[in-house]
Amino acid sequence: MGIKTYRELRVWKKGIELVKGIYELTERFPQEEKYGLVSQMRRSAISIPSNIAEGFRRHHNKEYKQLLYVSSGSCAELETQLTIAKELKYIEANEEASFLEILDHIGRMLSNLLKKL
Repeated sequence: MGIKTYRELRVWKKGIELVKGIYELTERFPQEEKYGLVSQMRRSAISIPSNIAEGFRRHHNKEYKQLLYVSSGSCAELETQLTIAKELKYIEANEEASFLEILDHIGRMLSNLLKKL
């Protein structure tokens, strides 16, 4: 039996966990970053599982693949934003490393899913 809904995809579930973690992390950021880096990081994180879900619902593999590439791009955006947050001393190096590891895992999962399509 194949996967019937995007909610069954491990990569989507991992993306949801990432979003929760990013929200918790950015709660500590300075108030002046609320509409800057915090907003950007949250939107990048949200984009990852959102595009996986949207792509799954498309009825053509070409569209699904395109949205998986968008999710992958959002991973790269978030990686960059985490590095910026570390450089600005909003997060510690070990926190950055932990999230980069999660993003690397999601990236590999996206690559494997793309190969299967």
